[in-house]
Amino acid sequence: MSIADQIRDLEKTAKQEWDSASAADRAQMKVRYLGKKSPLNEILRGLKDLPETERREVGALANQVRDALTVLFESQDGSGDDALSAKFDFTLPGRPAPRGVRHLITRTMEEVVEIFYGMGFEVADGPEIESDYYNFGALNFPPDHPARDMQDTFFVSDEYLLRTHTSPVQVRTFENRRPPVRILAPGRVYRSEAINARSYCVFHQIEGFFVDTDVSFADLKGVLAAFAQEYFGQDVKLRFRPSYFPFTEPSTEVDISCYLCKGKGCNICKHEGWLEILGAGMIHPNVFAAVDYDPNTFSGYAFGMGVERITMLKHGINDIRLLYENDLRFLKQF
Repeated sequence: MSIADQIRDLEKTAKQEWDSASAADRAQMKVRYLGKKSPLNEILRGLKDLPETERREVGALANQVRDALTVLFESQDGSGDDALSAKFDFTLPGRPAPRGVRHLITRTMEEVVEIFYGMGFEVADGPEIESDYYNFGALNFPPDHPARDMQDTFFVSDEYLLRTHTSPVQVRTFENRRPPVRILAPGRVYRSEAINARSYCVFHQIEGFFVDTDVSFADLKGVLAAFAQEYFGQDVKLRFRPSYFPFTEPSTEVDISCYLCKGKGCNICKHEGWLEILGAGMIHPNVFAAVDYDPNTFSGYAFGMGVERITMLKHGINDIRLLYENDLRFLKQF
């Protein structure tokens, strides 16, 4: 008997045995007829020893029989199409898969960046592991400034640290650009702070710098007013309070009238009618000196806001930890 006849006889025998076999016997037939030690598999392994013409003919027939037996064994043993058709109604409508959305922090950053982009700001990025010079020295932080202390900063080494703000991006940009320069720097920052409802050890900031000739504090106020009205609504009012930052002089904290109670007082604004949203000021001459800008020729302003704070204010969230716990019950609300 030729090898081709053996293969055909094997197929015939398997089909006859399948028709009369019990459920228990059928469960073993796939291994016996198609397993590694099956007669059919032995034939396939021996193809290399056959003449080329016979090898092509026998190989094609063996594959054909193997496919036919595979369909036979799987279509009626609970794993094929016939079994599926008996269990499921394929005419039923499908169940839609839940669609993912961007995280609330990401959406807030994109919205804020889009507003300032429309005012002519371009986005710049920088490393999250920064040198002491770019994070502190070039921004006019004196050597004994409290922000350099281990309680506030995550130091990687004596020279490098996890950046505590995104202002180093502005310094790096100014070193390679000449005014006019209008930069926006969004990104993640780190501070060694206790984690509670109002503070977290990692958060996001968006800072902006504009340097040119004859830039004034009035220009700063105009830009911030335009942003606040675009993001929080046309009826929002701004309040500027004197403050201190090493890299700006004069410096200010900026509040907006509570958009929920319209300044009347509520739980969100602690019944004061105002919400703090950012810090700002005119760039200090020492910062200009660090980037080789002539303070007698150029002037500029800087501002920075916490993305988490903006997000919490706009959406009425009272615990910053909710933004980082990945709780779908919370995230699905937005």
